[in-house]
Amino acid sequence: QVHLVELGGGLVQAGGSLRLSCAASGGTFSSYGMGWFRQAPGKEREFVAAIRWSRDSTYYRDSVKGRFTISRDNAKNTVYLQMNSLKPEDTAVYYCAAALDSIADWSKDYEYRHWGQGTQVTVST
Repeated sequence: QVHLVELGGGLVQAGGSLRLSCAASGGTFSSYGMGWFRQAPGKEREFVAAIRWSRDSTYYRDSVKGRFTISRDNAKNTVYLQMNSLKPEDTAVYYCAAALDSIADWSKDYEYRHWGQGTQVTVST
């Protein structure tokens, strides 16, 4: 069973930056691609970004392209989400998740087998 723990959320002003991290334990990290999702109050959970184990492929939702960067350190079993130029609409609970590296659609939350508990990101105006 893979256990995921997110860190790095907080309160930031619009235009600021945050870096989220997600540490994995209890499984074979190299078997998994990793994703970040978010859920704002009253809204459905949505895909943010994903990265394959080999790091040769990354995926982003359109609204974060050019602002967010996903990366991973396989030696540390950790995936990161660098968020720059944050906007109030980025406010949400952010979750990291692990999926088998062979899945077809990284944006589908049902493809992911393991989830962290989430970390709150709040962007003020």
